[in-house]
Amino acid sequence: MGSTTALAIATLWQRELVRFWREKARVLGFVGSPLVFWLLIGSGFGNLGFFFPGALTLTVMFSAVFSTMSLIEDRREGFLLSMLVSPAPRISMVLGKILGSATLAWIQGVLFLAFAPAAGFRPGLAAVVELIGVIFLVSFSLTAMGFLIAWQMESTQGFHAVMNLILFPLWMVSGALFPISGARAWVKAVIYVNPMTYTLAPIRRLLDSKTPPDVAGIGASVAFTAIFGAVLLLASAILANRKTTRGLA
Repeated sequence: MGSTTALAIATLWQRELVRFWREKARVLGFVGSPLVFWLLIGSGFGNLGFFFPGALTLTVMFSAVFSTMSLIEDRREGFLLSMLVSPAPRISMVLGKILGSATLAWIQGVLFLAFAPAAGFRPGLAAVVELIGVIFLVSFSLTAMGFLIAWQMESTQGFHAVMNLILFPLWMVSGALFPISGARAWVKAVIYVNPMTYTLAPIRRLLDSKTPPDVAGIGASVAFTAIFGAVLLLASAILANRKTTRGLA
């Protein structure tokens, strides 16, 4: 990796972090919303423990996906155009943006993980270290998904529509809201082909050693999530390298 590429990646990564911490409402919203969601729904079902892994995944998803929405703002402000005409390769823009947003999602996921004892989970040190690594992998994959969607959007309204129509339902049928064993046959089929299922499964298994056998194993889930993230990164890089992308190139 050349110095120009590395510098561009590091600069965009730092920009995402600085931009986020200057907007205190985002900090509160991305962590507070899933926390309230977890407390309300978990208390309603009388099972804070079952819903905790899903709420943690939701925290990461909110931050990862909505952080990439700034791509639309960057396009309007002209920042994205300046990046596209710079000497740095476009893959540096893709990686810098995804790594910056993924880091933010990872930090918020780790912060949410601190509430695990309140849900009845007390994972050992080794499990905590593994969870921290898994949360980053999930953050990266979901951020790459957000980048791929946001790059093709021309308005934040369109981005929100996709989020509400596709991503939120995918989270709901990932095993986050109800046990897989109790779902109807067609819902189970959706769950098992849903990529979000495999981002949630390792988190649930690392937190709870008594996780039912119908939840995917840690190794298979991590491998699937890593491949999923790599494919989305490659797709994002290909899309960004097109010579005519929304009139930006």
